[in-house]
Amino acid sequence: MRTDAADNAEEAITALLARMQPVIRASQANAQRLDPSGGFPTDDIAALTRVGALRAMLPTLLGGLGIGTEPARSAATAAVLHLIGSGSISLGRVFEGHLNAVRLVMRHADAFQRRTAARDVGAGHLHALWVTDSDEILRYTPTSEGIELHGRKQFCSAAGHATRAVVTAVSPEGERRLLLLPLNSGEITRTLPAGLQGVRSASTGCVDFTGVRHAPDAVFGADECYLREPDFSGGAWRASAVTAGGLSALVEAVRNELVARGRADSPEQRERLGRMLINAQTARLWLLHVAPVAEDADHNPEHAVATVNLARIAIEAACLDTLQLTQRSLGLSAFIQSNPIERICRDLATYLRQPAPDEALSEAATYFTSHPPGVGLP
Repeated sequence: MRTDAADNAEEAITALLARMQPVIRASQANAQRLDPSGGFPTDDIAALTRVGALRAMLPTLLGGLGIGTEPARSAATAAVLHLIGSGSISLGRVFEGHLNAVRLVMRHADAFQRRTAARDVGAGHLHALWVTDSDEILRYTPTSEGIELHGRKQFCSAAGHATRAVVTAVSPEGERRLLLLPLNSGEITRTLPAGLQGVRSASTGCVDFTGVRHAPDAVFGADECYLREPDFSGGAWRASAVTAGGLSALVEAVRNELVARGRADSPEQRERLGRMLINAQTARLWLLHVAPVAEDADHNPEHAVATVNLARIAIEAACLDTLQLTQRSLGLSAFIQSNPIERICRDLATYLRQPAPDEALSEAATYFTSHPPGVGLP
């Protein structure tokens, strides 16, 4: 029997998705306008904040909807990420980073730190997750008043725009701990030496924390908790959800252009469009399957990671095939920079470049060689 609380939660999530729809439509136009200069989607983030999307991932007990932080909200998490990705993959990258940072705090921090983070999220602070070290690994040392940082992070999405960041840093004892840092505290943000081909508006840069000091309660979690499975590998499904949203937007854009140009009636174009539609639906169906498995990963960690790896590769394959079909269908039109399809293709190709896809597929196949696949849809 359903409870009133469950009904209320579903109604709140449905209302959130409805409020997000006009924001996402606007983000599609904004993405095209911002792409040439790599401008940050400030207006889109502000709009998502106003409709409650940035605080939706807080646990329900802390005033949120549990998006990305409670297993019961797996379908809603997939829907939110897919929707944002359909508007702008750059916006999806920033939003996913915010979600992942908040999720880590809620999973590994103490009660005081969780309440502080919840208050900051409620106040509209955009969080980022920066874990990739540069040639100078980020370290911290205790001081009489707290901790002092030394080192840099790179490939930092929302650099210069996020106001809070979760980072990994090495302690004097050699432990790799998590830190939740208020930004604009003296850190230096720089652009990448060479810009990215796609996802330009995510403002991915390098951040130098050398000499910056913070309170001692910035440190949270146990040694290496960020790399703990199943969270580390299992979290890849959320990037896939954003990607699948971008794929849906691409297929719809190609369909619209073929119709507008009177080229949708040839057998060859219909065959290509049919394959694109299959790819988009394949990605959606994999999301339906992987979301509950991944979000309840503690129940069966190895199965969850293997399933996420399969989903990640399946969605990647659907996207890569669609990129090729798009270019064959539209010809040079797909490469004209003023065409939104050109940007979506670049964004997808860039965002798909998650590390070690062959290794992920091999590990999944190894697991399912000795375990029942269990890949049927719920």
